[in-house]
Amino acid sequence: MALFISGGEIFVIMLIVVMVFGADKIPEIARGLGKGMRQLKDATNEIKHEIQKSAEDNGLDTDIASDVQNEINKVKEDIEDMSGPIKRQF
Repeated sequence: MALFISGGEIFVIMLIVVMVFGADKIPEIARGLGKGMRQLKDATNEIKHEIQKSAEDNGLDTDIASDVQNEINKVKEDIEDMSGPIKRQF
């Protein structure tokens, strides 16, 4: 489950929400939360794009993740090459 919350805990939280806000207000609250989450996601994506654009304009390497993955793959290959003879003996 999300955030390590079990089904029983979710049920208790929903029960409290219904008792506090009432059943008729829950859809309105959910819409507001969804809209707020969407605006937050859009804002973070916009910030990411601005940072990436600024880095590209200044000539900085923005593809760090692929470089790191390539280095990890090289290390894995080196370890496999070194451990190959050892594995064959056992």
